[in-house]
Amino acid sequence: MDTPITDIPNLGPASAKEYARAGITTAEEIRALGPDEAYRRLLRSGTRPHFIGYYVLVMGLQGRPWNDCQGAEKAALRERFDAIRAECFDAGLGELETILNQIGVVARKS
Repeated sequence: MDTPITDIPNLGPASAKEYARAGITTAEEIRALGPDEAYRRLLRSGTRPHFIGYYVLVMGLQGRPWNDCQGAEKAALRERFDAIRAECFDAGLGELETILNQIGVVARKS
């Protein structure tokens, strides 16, 4: 079955375009990859990391509204997001560049 990505709660047409650019075109693919690997592929395709984009994906895969994530659960997701971002986006940067990158000052290295 080829269910559109937009069938996952919280993911709209803009998200579907970003995932397609990463080579992910169906909801089944996202579910099979899981949120961490799907988001990792998104970052590796050039999408800038954004915590809300990550946790809305996690919530959507659980069938929950995006704003249902709070407290300790949100803190744990932030740790997972930070690890994925560091692996895909901050790799090879020095400490100062990493900090500047986190606030959007340093351009992504290819």
